[in-house]
Amino acid sequence: MTVSRVHLTPHMHWDREWYFTTEASRILLVNNMAEILDRLENDPNYPFYVMDGQTAILEDYFAVCPNNRPRVKALVKAGKLIIGPWYTQTDTMVVCGESILRNLLYGMRDCREFGEPMKIGYLPDSFSMSSQLPHIFNGFGLQHAMFWRGCSERHGTDKTEFRWQSNDGSEVTAQVLPLGYAIGKYLPEDEDALRERLDKYLPVLEAASLTGDILLPNGHDQMPLQQNIFTIMEMLRRIYPQCSFQLSRFEDIFQRIDAIRPQLALLRGEFNDGKYMRVHRTISSTRMDIKQANAAIENKIVNVLEPLCSIAWRLGFDYHHGLIEKMWKEIMKNHAHDSIGCCCSDKVHQEIMSRFILADDMAENLIQFTLRKIIDNLQPDGHTADRLGLFNFSLHPRQETINTTLRVRASSFSLTDDQGHPVPYFIRGTREIDPGLVDRQIVHYGNYDPFMEYDIQLCATLPAMGYVTLNVTPHQPGILLPAPKGEDALENDYYRVTVNPNGTLDILDKQTFRRYQQVLELENGSDDGDEYDYSPAREEWRLTSGALKADVSYQHQPWQSTAVISLKMPLPRTLEDRAMRILNSEIPVTVNVTLPKNSRRIEIELALENHAEDHRLRVLIPTPFASKTVVADNQFGCITRPVDDTAMKNWEAEGWKEAPVPVWQLMNFAALQDGHQGLALFTEGLREFEVVGEKRDTFALTLFRAVGVLGKENLLLRPGRPSGIKMPTPDSQMPGKQLYRFALFGFSGDHIQASVMQHARDYLTPVRTFNKIPYDAMKLNLTDNKTPSRFSLMQKCISGSVLSALKKAEDDEALIVRVYNPSETQSLQDSLQVNATLSGWQEVSMDETRVNTENSGGQMGEFKPCQSKSFRIRF
Repeated sequence: MTVSRVHLTPHMHWDREWYFTTEASRILLVNNMAEILDRLENDPNYPFYVMDGQTAILEDYFAVCPNNRPRVKALVKAGKLIIGPWYTQTDTMVVCGESILRNLLYGMRDCREFGEPMKIGYLPDSFSMSSQLPHIFNGFGLQHAMFWRGCSERHGTDKTEFRWQSNDGSEVTAQVLPLGYAIGKYLPEDEDALRERLDKYLPVLEAASLTGDILLPNGHDQMPLQQNIFTIMEMLRRIYPQCSFQLSRFEDIFQRIDAIRPQLALLRGEFNDGKYMRVHRTISSTRMDIKQANAAIENKIVNVLEPLCSIAWRLGFDYHHGLIEKMWKEIMKNHAHDSIGCCCSDKVHQEIMSRFILADDMAENLIQFTLRKIIDNLQPDGHTADRLGLFNFSLHPRQETINTTLRVRASSFSLTDDQGHPVPYFIRGTREIDPGLVDRQIVHYGNYDPFMEYDIQLCATLPAMGYVTLNVTPHQPGILLPAPKGEDALENDYYRVTVNPNGTLDILDKQTFRRYQQVLELENGSDDGDEYDYSPAREEWRLTSGALKADVSYQHQPWQSTAVISLKMPLPRTLEDRAMRILNSEIPVTVNVTLPKNSRRIEIELALENHAEDHRLRVLIPTPFASKTVVADNQFGCITRPVDDTAMKNWEAEGWKEAPVPVWQLMNFAALQDGHQGLALFTEGLREFEVVGEKRDTFALTLFRAVGVLGKENLLLRPGRPSGIKMPTPDSQMPGKQLYRFALFGFSGDHIQASVMQHARDYLTPVRTFNKIPYDAMKLNLTDNKTPSRFSLMQKCISGSVLSALKKAEDDEALIVRVYNPSETQSLQDSLQVNATLSGWQEVSMDETRVNTENSGGQMGEFKPCQSKSFRIRF
């Protein structure tokens, strides 16, 4: 056996929840922490303990043991208790870039209350690694990364130590845990058992190591501290006299690796190979309702709430960091790999969804409060007290079809802009509402005159990152448009869309002259998998909606038209029924296809009701673009992947742990293109797709998977033991009503020339409105700030860099704006116009603590491929 240095690192891997709940985990945590603190305080020979890289563990602990905070602080300062850098050990493929960034931001800030965080991007169990992690790690001063899953020699090395770069050149030294984070768990005191285990592990570890430094992490899921570790180490020294055994920090390993840095292979890209360890490529479609809830609240906080609060702060109002941090931490509790992967018990999934519901309630209430503060405090201008504020949170002006609701105590009203010009509108619906719903004080004094609520549609051009206000004058007739007559088609300047008898679409792109046929056919197949992985039944029966008959109706309105498509898709109810070719269930489906007048987006809302089990439903979107690759967005950039994985030919013979199916994640968009034209798919929380068809020219967008067990053994695409445990999860059969939203976007040129990423962000950044009336149940005093009727905070051209975040600095009276280059190959120059006199403009690190460069106001300089930059703006 090779002479090597074997490093044992005492640690815990702490899943806050999984098949057990957070509260079950917390009880164990209290017990284990008592042992850890006592040992670290009283045994000078026991040097340190790693708290799994996440501060949420401490938050859970202090919630019930606040008196031990000083003990923890003393141990962290002494370097004995190693904490951070994360808040929770995040997933890196399903959650958005800002979520990963804020996870580090809040985790490292939590650490500094006690001492220094561990300076390692530590993700020992997350499923796959995003290609942008080195860029994010460098943004927080992290130069090292340690993880387990996703590597194989086809990335460029068969060694466990290498350099890992993102597209922009950001780089970390990586140490892979090739056999996982738990190979040193419960080391036995029986010599034969100990020898048997390490005889199996040491040769594998030594063959893969360049330095000869072998990691033997001494910990496991919810594992208590191993009290007899020194006895074990003495035994190891006797069994393997050619090896040294020592307790070491992970940082000690990286010192050894950095010493041979010139010998390390340079790797780029994402790590999601399941050859040696399972990465669960298709986990992105498990419990799609939870995945959608996550995307919805991420978009609401990042795209709407934080920019809105930044506008309000610039107008003189408070920025509520504490409230925003609370909602971020609420959703980040759901971002650990098991939680957002949704490979948990039904009870835990209920807790996960309840956190998203709570965070959404917090965010929506703060949005409404902030909108009200701005509109309530408009400068007096002699107009009526009724106003309608229209807010745009993109960095470029937008012309949008806006559907909103007005309340007035009148049977008619007019709309005028801030210059007094009439604004035409269309009434989509109307209803009478009780005045007590508006303000209970009204009926308290006996005034029961009803209010009218109008659903209206209008078209408005909105300034970049700002708002306009319309005046609402009750009892005055306005320019009320009638419903237009239209043919049985949807048409604007960009498309003509017709509906086929089977409910699919034929789309003519009038600008590129491309035709897309049989779009939105439904594809249904078996799913004999579990919450971790899709896997078809060994006796598959694939069904489509292509031969069905659909009912179609049209709704034409002044600024948009909608086709309503209804059909019922027959299905087998169970896997057994499918094997016997029995159709004894059905999914009723209603699809609303909406074409706004001035938009290149074809917007689709698909509602269904599921009564079947163990199946997968996808929607097919054929294109004319036969492709070898497909581009999609990931965190702070894009990634191009093959539409076929060549390893699929021999994966079983090569002994892969799971089949490398070419099913990929996206954040907001994916595109097929030929260099001259293309079609992009925008999604709202649907983060899994495949490119299928004989010519590989068809998007297959996963709507949902229905499975009934947490872990299952011997899947067709994942042989061997179950992942997790074999536990019934009937809620993951996705019974009942579901709603999905996505859009199609045709473009000329390639996706960078067409600014597809920016348009995808617009799709997920709705115009928000606020209707001010002279009544409100919750009273607020007016402030000394007087807000203008029209405002724009900053703006830039729609092309070039893409907005990632706009927020107030954590510890400074300044704004932080973060933008990124979406191109994988091209650098760009860009600038930003801020509509105010600036006293400072600095490029800062992601954690906002280090100044990278001092710039002249508005100049953002050169962006390397997939590079983000953060700027601190003082006024």
